[in-house]
Amino acid sequence: MSALLIVVVTFVGYLIAYHTYGRLLARRIFRLRHDAVMPSQALHDGIDFVPTRKGIIFGHHYTSIAGTGPIVGPAIGIIWGWVPALMWVFVGSIIMGAVHDFGSLVVSLRNEGKSISEAAARYINRRVRMIFFLIVFLALLIVIAIFAWVIAFVFNKYKHAVLPIWGQVPIALLLGLLVYRFRANLTLTTLASVAAMYILILVGQATPLEITPKAAQAVNLTPAGLWVLILLAYVYIASALPVTVLLQPRDYINAWQLFVAMALLVAGIIAATFSGGLPLVAPAFNASPPGAPPIWPFLCITIACGAISGFHSLVASGTTAKQVRKETDALFVGYGSMLLEAALAVLVIIGVSAGIGLAYEAGGHTLTGAAAWKYHYASWDAAQGLGSKIDAFVKGSANMLQALGIPTAIGITFIGVFIASFAGTTLDTATRIQRYVFAELVSDIKLPALANRWVATAVAVVAAGALAFATGADGKGALTLWPMFGAVNQLLAALALLVITIYLRRRGGWGFLLTLGPCLFMLVLTIWAMVSNEIGFITKQVADDYPAYMKWTLVVVNGATLLLAVAMAVEAMITLLRLTPEETQPARA
Repeated sequence: MSALLIVVVTFVGYLIAYHTYGRLLARRIFRLRHDAVMPSQALHDGIDFVPTRKGIIFGHHYTSIAGTGPIVGPAIGIIWGWVPALMWVFVGSIIMGAVHDFGSLVVSLRNEGKSISEAAARYINRRVRMIFFLIVFLALLIVIAIFAWVIAFVFNKYKHAVLPIWGQVPIALLLGLLVYRFRANLTLTTLASVAAMYILILVGQATPLEITPKAAQAVNLTPAGLWVLILLAYVYIASALPVTVLLQPRDYINAWQLFVAMALLVAGIIAATFSGGLPLVAPAFNASPPGAPPIWPFLCITIACGAISGFHSLVASGTTAKQVRKETDALFVGYGSMLLEAALAVLVIIGVSAGIGLAYEAGGHTLTGAAAWKYHYASWDAAQGLGSKIDAFVKGSANMLQALGIPTAIGITFIGVFIASFAGTTLDTATRIQRYVFAELVSDIKLPALANRWVATAVAVVAAGALAFATGADGKGALTLWPMFGAVNQLLAALALLVITIYLRRRGGWGFLLTLGPCLFMLVLTIWAMVSNEIGFITKQVADDYPAYMKWTLVVVNGATLLLAVAMAVEAMITLLRLTPEETQPARA
């Protein structure tokens, strides 16, 4: 099948889904109201709760959920064949991922902008609130620590991207100041900000920056470790500042960077198709790659962002719900942004299944076609590792951009900045959400001093730093728990869908069936994957090269999380089955 045809069919399919299934959910199931009072209005504080224009909050939400997830997931999931990867991204995003994101946002909007774990306490019982909190805290802890290391890795690998990434900070600060303080024209300031970002990419191409080993050794760290420390210090300040100062404007301009990147990739696909052809060189199906786990359930665990991801429910019920200005904006922000992320995942699949075949440098030789793909994806171990995943996308995308006349070196820098930018937005948002979640918990147990935003942010950052440096000076301690993260992330999605299902059931009607099906599907898959992981960790099938303490950390943490999840699922199902007719009467939002 033609790569261009895949892009056209899936993109048109997403548009149809938004205007049919999305509108059905908005009008008939959740019954959005344009006159509902939003948390951003009722609790407006100028720090976290800020009514925001639909386009701006869309940009913030989209870049926060995207991160590197829709890149690294499809870049490894393609090993089972492009057809399973594409079908999961297309179907999963429409009937599961977008419903999950949209539902999480609406439930939070109708509960004072509080997190999905607080909603669990209200709609299920208070016992599950602590269970949900522990799972959420663990997931966010891994996200913060691992994304700090991801950005450090990108900085070390793509030194030309360092200046453009840090240059986004003053651009975002100036944009926020102009728009909110001086009421400048949003269109003009957006154009100027995006232009400045791309000028910085050209400057960065001529000005690579790096932390030398000697400089890092001065503080007893590796270069990557020092970058992690710098990033955690940055995120402490960025995540405690008012959302309009840095987080929101940075996410907004990064969204435009993504729109431009996606447009260029589509143009590159068109140009490559008509100039010399862009065949899919990956196999359609590859059920048993050497060394890989079984396609079920691990395809749906490996490809999360782009199909369905539990982290999205934390963003929707964390930063986004505190900024949405009108309830009717939730369809565009929640459902629409998930479909656009799925569109990005489709482009990644094209890049690693077709673009990589245009040219691939290996051992001093240039491979093309199926030989290039087979070299990179020779086995599960060959395709594993952050560098391998990023390389597949970077090289494939740079090849497609070259069809537009963009030099390969600039294309690689462009994609490197793109990847690090979105890892940065996820890092910022995850830290702020961790602060919200922790503050909600300590407020409930009557410890308001710990809910202070500077104190709560410090807890989030220090905990992530402790995990990052738990294994030494390189700052990659989060890799200890990384093998279990995919399943935990998808478990969060299942549990969020469970809360949404009970919310809809309490409102009456049949709408809860639309979330119950995806909930049960994800619950079975994730518990299956976690049990498989637990067996693998114990029998050393996954952790052969780990020190003993790392292996048993995985065994204990994964096993405890599994037990907590089963306990919450049982509690929720009991609540769902015991709801009386009086508790399920149709009600207004």
